[in-house]
Amino acid sequence: MAAPMILSSPIFLLGFMCIFVVICLCRLLYITNNLGKIKTKHRHKVKTLIVAGSGGHTTEVIRLLGSMSNVYSPRVYVYANTDKMSEDKIRTFEENKMTEGESSEYIIEKIPRSREVRQSYLTSIVSTLYATLFAFFIVFKHSPDLLLVNGPGTCIPLCAAAFVMRFLGVKPVVQVYVESICRVKHLSLSGLIMYYFADHLIVQWPSLKEKYPKAIYLGRVV
Repeated sequence: MAAPMILSSPIFLLGFMCIFVVICLCRLLYITNNLGKIKTKHRHKVKTLIVAGSGGHTTEVIRLLGSMSNVYSPRVYVYANTDKMSEDKIRTFEENKMTEGESSEYIIEKIPRSREVRQSYLTSIVSTLYATLFAFFIVFKHSPDLLLVNGPGTCIPLCAAAFVMRFLGVKPVVQVYVESICRVKHLSLSGLIMYYFADHLIVQWPSLKEKYPKAIYLGRVV
């Protein structure tokens, strides 16, 4: 009974709204004051925020990054704080780039997981709100040009933050969603959400393109 009481509390709702507004206003003022610097700095580069995830999500997104030029740099990696394997994979990938003589500019950020496996939907509402606050802080802090995601649940709060950044007129962050190779007939839940919000949603099977006409089919990309 505690969770419904907390969620319905006017203090909780007011506190959440105040924190959200303060973060947005602070970042908006920062961007406004430094607009000239942002326009001229790293003109030839695309600052990319990449959302990694447990399971095969990190492996797939790293394979995708391996086929992209170093123009997409610096890279900001974000993954859930309970993910034990993604950081090792990311660091190995970046170290290999340095070994091959390529520049490696990257940052790693952690975010609370929105929902754990088998977590109740009721308690996941609170954890999702908590994760969303972190997501807004990370996105507004790094102000990426491109947000690249491929399906982990952690990506939704970050995509929402990027959408709000564009809505407020702070920066038009381009959002690219690449559906996992394992999705043959149906989009994932994250994919279904991002189908309506992503600038580009890429699928890896023609059957998905037929079912979701707004998607882009490029064959296998990872």
